[in-house]
Amino acid sequence: MSSFWRDRRVLVTGHTGFKGSWLTLWLHHLGARVSGLALAPDTNPSLFEQLGLEVDIDHRLGDIREANTVTQRLRETEPQVILHLAAQPLVRRSYAMPRETWATNVMGTVHLLDALRGWKAACAVVVVTTDKVYQNREWVDAYRETDRLGGHDPYSASKAACELVVQSYRKSFFEGGPVRVATARAGNVIGGGDWAEDRIMPDLMRALAAGTSLGLRNPASIRPWQHVLDPLRGYLLLAERLSQAAPEAEDAFNFGPDAADQRSVQELVEASLAHWKGAWHCARELHASHEAGRLSLATEKARATLNWAPRWGFDEAVRNTVEWYRMVHDGAAPRTVSMSQIEAFEKSVGR
Repeated sequence: MSSFWRDRRVLVTGHTGFKGSWLTLWLHHLGARVSGLALAPDTNPSLFEQLGLEVDIDHRLGDIREANTVTQRLRETEPQVILHLAAQPLVRRSYAMPRETWATNVMGTVHLLDALRGWKAACAVVVVTTDKVYQNREWVDAYRETDRLGGHDPYSASKAACELVVQSYRKSFFEGGPVRVATARAGNVIGGGDWAEDRIMPDLMRALAAGTSLGLRNPASIRPWQHVLDPLRGYLLLAERLSQAAPEAEDAFNFGPDAADQRSVQELVEASLAHWKGAWHCARELHASHEAGRLSLATEKARATLNWAPRWGFDEAVRNTVEWYRMVHDGAAPRTVSMSQIEAFEKSVGR
């Protein structure tokens, strides 16, 4: 990876979450001076605590729904790069907590961008949204960054609204100034250390560790599965390009797998069971909340503008994910396993 990150002041919001923890560990490995702002981890175990990151960075707990908290954190850290991952990231939880989801995903982003109005120093800001920002028409074609935004559930709709917030602040306050903002729309991310509720891989890994069968709500649903390190590399490349004041980087970017690696939930589970024996069964819910049946992303823009492409295909992503959980289950240190995978990924990028 680029020497750009050495001694770079980086603020990661949501650094205690699954993706935030992987990103924070990688940035620390690259020599960045990392600060964080997030709520306390809400899973037990949590990857952030398993990796022991609190001693490596300027760790701060705080709620992005509180504008003063965000403003104060920016003043304290004076970041050169902001990677905004803090969010309420779960579709099914958004049905139970719609107000909290909108407040976090929309107003949290407003608080961050508003605190940057009038900012005098150069700052590259990557706001992470989701592949679910698109108005899903259940079509075979992959969604492009110019396709219509939408969202059926509160999570997806709030992330689409977050995209509009970024567009508005960019055009209203940041054009031609030192603050440069882009959004990153990643696919369905898998990887070791995700302990969230109602996500397929954590649910599967818990079932395998317990020796029970996993019930699948929608085994035929197709998603753009990718290992967490692939989109994280995209975020880093996007931040670098923003820091170079490249106008083409101030936009929205998809980060997803190759078309051949967009597989069904059943295919993901059965590929995982090849590495850790177990069982699954169909467990459809009669009155289940709406979930998209098909979703895929077009990534030509990231490939052309950022020279980004996914490095770990479906099989490699699944293998590394399952190996992480199985090795940790068998007693390996989570940080050792995670760093080994980061180093292996870096070598694959250099190939």
